[in-house]
Amino acid sequence: MNPIYPKPMNPQFNSTFLFFISLLSIMFFAGSCTNKSGKSLDKDIKKNAEIDSTIALPKEKLEPPLVINYKIDSLKTSVELDSFKNRYSEAHLKVIYALNRIEARKVGKGKNLIVPDTLFEDIFNYSPFPKNLELICDIPKTVLISQRIQGFALYENGALVKWGPVSSGKQSTPTPNGLHYGNYKAKRKISTVNKEWILPYYFNFMNFEGVGVHQYALPGYPASHACVRLYMDDANYIYDWADQWELTSNGRDIIKKGTPFMVFGTYDYKSEVPWLQLAIDRLNNNLIDEEMNTLKDYVAKYNEYIKSIKPNDLEKDLSLEEGTIVTYN
Repeated sequence: MNPIYPKPMNPQFNSTFLFFISLLSIMFFAGSCTNKSGKSLDKDIKKNAEIDSTIALPKEKLEPPLVINYKIDSLKTSVELDSFKNRYSEAHLKVIYALNRIEARKVGKGKNLIVPDTLFEDIFNYSPFPKNLELICDIPKTVLISQRIQGFALYENGALVKWGPVSSGKQSTPTPNGLHYGNYKAKRKISTVNKEWILPYYFNFMNFEGVGVHQYALPGYPASHACVRLYMDDANYIYDWADQWELTSNGRDIIKKGTPFMVFGTYDYKSEVPWLQLAIDRLNNNLIDEEMNTLKDYVAKYNEYIKSIKPNDLEKDLSLEEGTIVTYN
């Protein structure tokens, strides 16, 4: 008798059966894959993915502070003077002259100039004034004028928007320190000292004394008759930027004062110009504690003034017309 063997399964049926068995196994084990806390594995995977994605976030790059050092360039001879002028671009020369509070035409043989080791085409990078001054963050616009370092700074709510060189009053006619306010302005003024002196972009901040800021030659030291001299571009900027006072219709009374002009610091007329000290100490021209305390006093006085203004007056527009007024330079 021949042995009986089981009939072989249909190949198509065999494949289908194996696939079905495999699928059931996968579903069974997937359903039973839980951690000890009873949470499903896919939740853990999702949680881990979230953690991993948090860890993978790129870290914010912190830019190192810009460090600029200075040296003194002595232009003893005509050859050294010519070499100096040919060494730098026009834009870089403009920055160097501004750092030395001087006009290009005033730079001659025998002059010592402070020169930064890193040159930009914008003087903003060399500001001795802080980029942010929290002390005046509640004041919409502020003009700071430092007599010690012969520089001005413009702030909007405590953020520095511009700075530049000045030439304030000489020793016999110093610029008065104090909290002043922008009064009137005129594009063209005539000096009372010499009627040939034309003062472009004049902005008065001491009415009866005739003291204000305006364009005039910067020789590299305090030289004015009490006013504050500026480069033409800077005078034009302040002329457009600062606010004037507001007057009654008859022009006799002040309804609202203009932008505060805070003049502070003491210039040492007997020592060398302070910006040359940057070669020894690059932070030498920064605000010092005594000056910060003076500014705090000015801000306190300003706040007292603001409290005294009637609420309706804060919204009124300027009413003073521009004109040509005789004043000092």
